[in-house]
Amino acid sequence: MSDKYSEVGYGSGVIEYGERPAVVVVDFQLAFTDDAYPLGGLPMIDRAVDRTAELLRVARECGVPVAKCFTAYDSPRDVPHWKVQAVHDQFYFGHPCTAMDPRVDDPDYDFNFAKSAPSIFFLTPLTTFLHKERVDSVIVAGCTTSGCVRASVVDAFSHGYRVFVPTDCTGDVDDGPHQSNLADVGKRYCELTDAAAMMEWFRGGRAAESRRA
Repeated sequence: MSDKYSEVGYGSGVIEYGERPAVVVVDFQLAFTDDAYPLGGLPMIDRAVDRTAELLRVARECGVPVAKCFTAYDSPRDVPHWKVQAVHDQFYFGHPCTAMDPRVDDPDYDFNFAKSAPSIFFLTPLTTFLHKERVDSVIVAGCTTSGCVRASVVDAFSHGYRVFVPTDCTGDVDDGPHQSNLADVGKRYCELTDAAAMMEWFRGGRAAESRRA
């Protein structure tokens, strides 16, 4: 089957590894990972959380910065016009659904913060953190692939970072949107990879050495 995008030049470049990577994790909060909540208990997301936990353990061992966000609001007045009822019902500071999934959380190491829009970058302190750490490469994990992960990839690209998406560290409600959105951002904004390749990069010394420079 022909690929019209490839035929006209999409996906023709390769993004090389930079010198100072960071892992950014989008919305692996209990609202999306615990079946006690309307949006939780999805197998694809559950698998992505487990794989991301492995990736983060290695990142921390190698001194790679880790930033994680959750979505939460002060009151219904500051909730955007989400077409997702659970957000309006539960996504408020102090609600247990906003807590990070413990499988991926290390509060003594990670930089954790709230966001209010799809992208992990939009009106958050993430860019300041990444600048302070002199990061040039952003590895995006989280959920959902077709929503907040995609928005975060586009913003990471727009800020000039080298962007990598380990596909086994992202998840969605359904495999179709998951695969189609990965394929699309991979043609335009990022390199599609997997957790194993990212862990090999970290362990290979380049990431760890760059943190000490």
